[in-house]
Amino acid sequence: MRRRDPLDRVPLIGVTTSRNRGWRMWAAAWLVLKLQGCRPIRIQAPQDDAVWEDLDGLLIGGGDDVEAELYGLEPLPNTKIDPERDALEMAGLAALWDSAMPILGTCRGSQIMNVFRGGTLHQDIYAAYERARRMRTVLPLKRVRLEPQTQLARIIGRGAIDVNALHNQSVDRLGDEMVVSGRDSGGVVQSTETKGDRFRIGVQWHPEFLFYRSAHWRLFRAFTDAAKAYAATKARVGAETHIALADSRAGSVKNKESLQNLKEPSN
Repeated sequence: MRRRDPLDRVPLIGVTTSRNRGWRMWAAAWLVLKLQGCRPIRIQAPQDDAVWEDLDGLLIGGGDDVEAELYGLEPLPNTKIDPERDALEMAGLAALWDSAMPILGTCRGSQIMNVFRGGTLHQDIYAAYERARRMRTVLPLKRVRLEPQTQLARIIGRGAIDVNALHNQSVDRLGDEMVVSGRDSGGVVQSTETKGDRFRIGVQWHPEFLFYRSAHWRLFRAFTDAAKAYAATKARVGAETHIALADSRAGSVKNKESLQNLKEPSN
């Protein structure tokens, strides 16, 4: 990726997707991020570690199941996995987690965020939750109850949200610092976040396919607002660094001139 101008204030959002799949998710995410005034770029495995350096926000998208060995289990038969993408996203989370950069995980993305923090997954939600309603739809036909006082509930501005359902796995044991922010009627974890104010939100659904609905638009707006704030801070720091370097160079030139004058013999 071409090096970015450090004074560029347009937020650059990295969107991770599968190499051979996920074009619909990418197209929908690209559109909503553009509408929010950001510049999305698609990130696929393999990538150099430098790909994370210029980002102002990270959206970890949906795709194949997270490899069970990453959280200490044997994979179920006929599980579709993408180890290269697992490695890519785990590396990205390791590089960015301690920063102030906002991170949003959708579907698989919410799962790998939990795994990154040491949590585990249910590989088959219907085996784990007998009351779970069997549903696979891109339409907002599933209701998720949000936990009060969570960051997601404050963003959505209500106690429930209607979502789509395109997943067969879900969060089981929570990772370090992770909390549940929403469940469906069957008890399945549908959203998680970290404690504190940093934007670290994972949702089990695909909000990029529902951005025409106000609640999902607010989620993306909160994410991109956080990215814009992060970009502005980086730009300010970059400008201050640029000025400091310029002053330093100017001081070096003056010092060289002073030394030269000392070396010149007087008449």
